Amino acid sequence: MDTAPSAQPVTTTPADGNRRRVATAAALASAVEWYDYFVFGIAAALVLGDLYFPAGSATAGVLASFATFAVGFLARPIGGIVAGHLGDKRGRKPMLVLALTLMGVSTTAIGLLPTYDTIGVAAPILLVLLRVAQGVAVGAQWGGAMLLATEYAPEGKRGLYGSVVQLGVPIGVVTANTVFLLAGALTTDSAFAAWGWRVPFLVGLLVLALAWYIHTRVEETPAFREAERALAEKEKTEQSSPLRTILRGHLGTVFLAGGSFAVNTATFYILITGVLDYTTRELDMKKSAVLTVSLCVSLTQLVLIPAAAALSDRVGRIRIYALGAVGIALWAVPLFLLIDTGSLLWLAVGTFVASCFLSIMYGPQAALFAELFTPEMRYTGASLGYQIAAVAGGGLAPFMMVLLLEATGTSMAVSGYIVVLSVIALVSIKILADRARAAEAPAEAPAEPRTNAAPETNAAPETNAAPETSAAPETSAAPETSAETRTKSEPETRAETKAETETKAESAG
Repeated sequence: MDTAPSAQPVTTTPADGNRRRVATAAALASAVEWYDYFVFGIAAALVLGDLYFPAGSATAGVLASFATFAVGFLARPIGGIVAGHLGDKRGRKPMLVLALTLMGVSTTAIGLLPTYDTIGVAAPILLVLLRVAQGVAVGAQWGGAMLLATEYAPEGKRGLYGSVVQLGVPIGVVTANTVFLLAGALTTDSAFAAWGWRVPFLVGLLVLALAWYIHTRVEETPAFREAERALAEKEKTEQSSPLRTILRGHLGTVFLAGGSFAVNTATFYILITGVLDYTTRELDMKKSAVLTVSLCVSLTQLVLIPAAAALSDRVGRIRIYALGAVGIALWAVPLFLLIDTGSLLWLAVGTFVASCFLSIMYGPQAALFAELFTPEMRYTGASLGYQIAAVAGGGLAPFMMVLLLEATGTSMAVSGYIVVLSVIALVSIKILADRARAAEAPAEAPAEPRTNAAPETNAAPETNAAPETSAAPETSAAPETSAETRTKSEPETRAETKAETETKAESAG
């Protein structure tokens, strides 16, 4: 049974050439944005603690560095809220361009920032502020890039098109690791600490060129243009705010989305940042060897992510998404048992298997989150769900890993942390699935002739003719008539249905 919401058709059909150009631009935007974001994480594990937080023990320096890393995650919801609200009202493209520009400027500034020895306490303060700017930028970016791809997708391929944006993460990791490896190979240890680590940050200037390309060559999405007309009509009679609509009627779905994804982002950052620190500082493994393993594992995601996304187009988002979450929970203990051997081979095996389960979840995630909300509030809702997961999972994960290792002396505490987040994810996924079934229940009642007679048997969700909506869901001015109703049971969305429908939906929920 496919409990994922059905994708909504758009009323205009873009040319194939335009689709490819937009998908490529979205993928590049995601890749360069994540590259800029990840170079900070790698630098935090390798050099930033000594250069910007020199006082105290080595562990204290790493904790301070990872705390600065986490600050970027705390700022991500700000970017998601601001860009989401404006992106739903003014367009996906301008917010994406703004996010790329902010990321390029802040990343380059980090590469030029003097150290503690040069300007004293101003150095860590400025580093934190620039990290906040990076967080705001990436919080704004994901929704814009994801919607450019998914809202241009042809029927039956929304999951696959959404995955091109998800590929930005492994591409960013591979590129960041490669640049750091080259910088380390071409410089001595002292030269790397003095200036070599700055080179990966200065590459951020290339982001500005991509921002200009998107500004001049990429068109706004058809779905937004339709939603814009609906919003214009609504604003004539009432004050319309995508953020207010989300907060009043769909906040539960936002938190469920975030809860379902926190384990993925936490495990990911544990693998690329926390494990890098742990293996080099505690297990005495070589930095270059660990970075090489991370690079090779990330390359496999370039195949696994689109494969999982394409499969979700056929058998359902939630089914594939839940499979990945179960795999992460089951692999959490074997992962660290293998890492603790200190063997490079077992490190590669452990992180590769974990990466497979992460890819299975991450592939369909963009399309799943997009389908939880209607176009007029989609940027806001999807971005908030994603960034809540980033704060609860990714931002705290490396910091929590160091704390747990110091407090318990065993990596099994980190495995337990991952298992707890996996349980939260599975509970969230089940609630989303139950709400989808509850919303579909009225389709079996004779009093609801407008619903799809067999929504559960649709192998390709994107070809579903929007069961609970009108014939043109993209132009609907009322968010409650969207695919959102298939995953929500809040009173606000039930208030406009018939009494018999409301009773059935609440009972099924």
